[in-house]
Amino acid sequence: MTTTLITGATRGLGLETARRLIREGHTVYLGARDTRRGADAARSVGAHCLLLDVTDDDSVREAAAHVRERAGRLDVLVNNAGVVGPLRPAEEITAADMLAVYDTNVFGAVRVTRTFLPLLHLSASPTVVNVSSGLGSLAVAADPAAHASFVPLWVSSLPYNSSKTALNMISTLYARALPAMRINAVDPGHTATDLNGRTGAQTVEEGADIIVRMAMIGPDGPTGGYFTARGPMPW
Repeated sequence: MTTTLITGATRGLGLETARRLIREGHTVYLGARDTRRGADAARSVGAHCLLLDVTDDDSVREAAAHVRERAGRLDVLVNNAGVVGPLRPAEEITAADMLAVYDTNVFGAVRVTRTFLPLLHLSASPTVVNVSSGLGSLAVAADPAAHASFVPLWVSSLPYNSSKTALNMISTLYARALPAMRINAVDPGHTATDLNGRTGAQTVEEGADIIVRMAMIGPDGPTGGYFTARGPMPW
């Protein structure tokens, strides 16, 4: 049985990913900051609710201890928890604005990955999927003509976009440091979720496709990559 943890999974892409992976036979721990919301979401798809706040070291350690006690190992980690942050012009963004977004999107992924590494090392096929965004592509950001080609709705958000660029680099460096693991960043595309006021052009079913695919790649799959459902994303 494949044991999987998905952070920020009470709704949207995280919940749909949980639903799909459970259908494929995974035992899924659904990370949630709120016990009631987490329990309701977990019950709706047949997952296990795991109280987990990626911005809190103690919460992450307690979650890892719980998974160790119940499952003994972790096979797949999906770092899905994310926030958008303020959508103000770049010149109005403060360091505090940046820190608040990075604490979830970047430092949260590092907290969870580092804490769960001992459990991932016990897996025969450890896999980490970091849910990034096309808005984190430096190549696309530097070429306005490419915005429509790769990112259907371009948003210039200093905190969010740069946090996803940082997550991409983190994915690459973890992949180099841990060659026995499959560690990749993915861009689900502009998906209709609560994160964007349900303005995305894709359904959550469509957006979750690349997350599910990379969660199931196995030991011979790619590592250190950045992927969309259509193929590699330019860095």
